[in-house]
Amino acid sequence: MNFSRFALERWQSTYENSVEYNLSESGVHPLTLGELCIDQEDLARCRLGYGVSNGTERFRSLVASLYKGATERNVLATIGAAEANLISILRLLQPGDEVVIILPNYMQTYGLIEALGGRIVPIWLRAENEWLPDPEEIASRVGPQTKFITFSNPNNPTGSVFGHSTIKALTAVADRHGCWILADEVYRGAERIGEETPSFWNEYPKTIVTSSLSKAYGTPGLRLGWVLAAQETIQEVWSYADYTKIAPPALSDLVGCRLLEQRARILDRTRRLLNQNWPNLKSWLDSRPGMFEYVPPKAAAICMTQYHAPINSSSLAERLRTERSTLIVPGDHFLLDGYIRFGFGNEAPYLLAALDRVGEMLDSIR
Repeated sequence: MNFSRFALERWQSTYENSVEYNLSESGVHPLTLGELCIDQEDLARCRLGYGVSNGTERFRSLVASLYKGATERNVLATIGAAEANLISILRLLQPGDEVVIILPNYMQTYGLIEALGGRIVPIWLRAENEWLPDPEEIASRVGPQTKFITFSNPNNPTGSVFGHSTIKALTAVADRHGCWILADEVYRGAERIGEETPSFWNEYPKTIVTSSLSKAYGTPGLRLGWVLAAQETIQEVWSYADYTKIAPPALSDLVGCRLLEQRARILDRTRRLLNQNWPNLKSWLDSRPGMFEYVPPKAAAICMTQYHAPINSSSLAERLRTERSTLIVPGDHFLLDGYIRFGFGNEAPYLLAALDRVGEMLDSIR
């Protein structure tokens, strides 16, 4: 088994804590424990032993309440969405299986499928279609050999949202061929405009949904996520988790429960941050005519932006890091050179100062 370099995570893991400005993050400014108003006695009583392997019943019930018709038996707690994606793919994939991946996408799934011997069939979203899938194109690429279709919704890195009609079309294609759907919904709840992104849950029986408390909720440090699936599938996926963890941290489970109990307030904060910061990024992009093209994201604190400058995206990112101590995500990390993924979930003064440094660099290149 040969794992290719996970360029995005290696880039962020290596440098995100050593630069002055980090625009590579795709979530919103992290919460503090104090902002969650957790009773200090509850924290003091939390015993730091092994937690419940599949997550406490309280946590799983709170997660299940986010999905129509789900119960705690449809939920498996995981160490973030990263573990959720890994063990779901381990359950679904055998060497030689064909997998349709809707790109651009978070490249963990791409790398795992490739390393585990899957045959990847890429289908690309396009900016001219507002980064939304073409159901007819997908229908033409999915066949009897397809084991599953996978994507992120809301989409990383573009912030586009698949609506009800797209979901119906994709599930109809999957049903026609009996293949699975693996939907990474980690940005659901981080909508800048419009209603909450509809879930693929309950639309088609052979569906696995993954998510976490990292992006929409502003608590990536909890490292707490979940898999949502039919009960028998959850039992199967749980058996793979025996190889990847013993249990979610007891403290994270406790805090995660308190977080979900305040979900409406927490997501109001997320939407407020997105709508405070998006005008700042949009104004900055628009102030440089001829340099940028972009589709305004509907969800998540990210904007996939095409730039017009004579420099490769990874080279641009490296120069920004070394010469301006500012971290961005190059489009190369999503197999899309000529693009930058801007994260705009930080506090406004921080964002504006970081954009000034990006502007200085681009001006020096032009």
